[in-house]
Amino acid sequence: MGLQRRQDDLEGASKPAKSGERIVETSIPFRLDALLWSGFHTRVVLALGITWILDGLEVTLAGALSGALKESPVLNFSNLDVGLANSGYLAGAVLGAFGFGWLTDRIGRRKLFFITLALYLAATAATALSWGVASYALFRFLTGAGIGGEYTAINSTIQELVPARYRGWTDLVINGSFWVGAALGSVSAIILLDPKWFDIDVGWRLAYFTGAVLGLVVFVMRIWIPESPRWLIIHGHPDEADAIMANIERSVPRHARGWPRDATQDEGEFQRPWPKLRLRMRDHTPLREVARTLFRTYRERSLVGSS
Repeated sequence: MGLQRRQDDLEGASKPAKSGERIVETSIPFRLDALLWSGFHTRVVLALGITWILDGLEVTLAGALSGALKESPVLNFSNLDVGLANSGYLAGAVLGAFGFGWLTDRIGRRKLFFITLALYLAATAATALSWGVASYALFRFLTGAGIGGEYTAINSTIQELVPARYRGWTDLVINGSFWVGAALGSVSAIILLDPKWFDIDVGWRLAYFTGAVLGLVVFVMRIWIPESPRWLIIHGHPDEADAIMANIERSVPRHARGWPRDATQDEGEFQRPWPKLRLRMRDHTPLREVARTLFRTYRERSLVGSS
C-alpha cells in the first residue's frame, strides 16, 4: 500500500485543485531541476542557442559588406544609406524583442521560436534580393525583428528546460557563441567578396543567403523540441505538461534523472514523493505586473545594498 501511494505521487504530478480557483498543484518544476545533464539538454542548447551565432553572422556581415554595397552597380549606396540600413537592423532587434516577448507569454515558447526563425529566414533571404535602399533597409529591419524575437523566445525556453544548476554556464556558452557567428561571417565575406570568385554584386547577395541556409538547418533541428512544461502548467494545460514531462524523463537515462532517494531503500525501490507547488493559472502575465515586480525587486536590492 505504501509503495502504491508513492507511485501515485510520482505519476500524478499535476492535479488541478478542487476549489473554484484556477489553481494547479504540480511537481514538474522539481522534476525538471532534478534532471542531470543529458543528450536532451545538449540538443536543446544546440537547436535554440544557435540564435546567437546567427546574430554574430548578421552583425559581421553588416559591416563587412558595406563596401560591396557602395560599389554595387545596382544599389550604389552612399555612406548615409549604409548607416540608415544598419540602424534599421538594430531598431528591428529592439522592437522585435519587445513585441515578440509580449507574444511569447500568450501563445507559447514553441510557436514563437518557429515564428521568429521563419521571419529571420524570409527576411535575410529577401535582403539578398534587394533592389534599392528602401527594400534593403526594410528587409534588414525585419531580419533584426526576427533575431530580437528569437532572444525572448529562446531565452525563456532554455531557462525553463535546463536544470537550475546548469543555467549559469549554459548562458555563458550560448552567449559566447556570438563570436562563432562573427568568425563565420568574416570568412564568408572574405571568400564571397573576392572578385576572383564572384562578381561584386553577386558576392554580397550570396553572403546573406549564407544566413538563410544556416537558419533553415536550425529550423529542422527545432522540430522535435517540445513546448515548455512550465509554460503549459501556468497557462492551464496540466495534462499536456505531464505528458511532455514524462517523455523528457523517458529520454534521459535512468541513472541521470537525479530523483531523490530514501537512504533506507534499495536502489530498485520507489523514490520519495516529489514536493509540489501550488500555482495560479493564467492566460498571460500583465505588463503592469511585470513592471511592479521589477520595481519591487530593484527597491529591495537597493535597501539591501544600503544597509
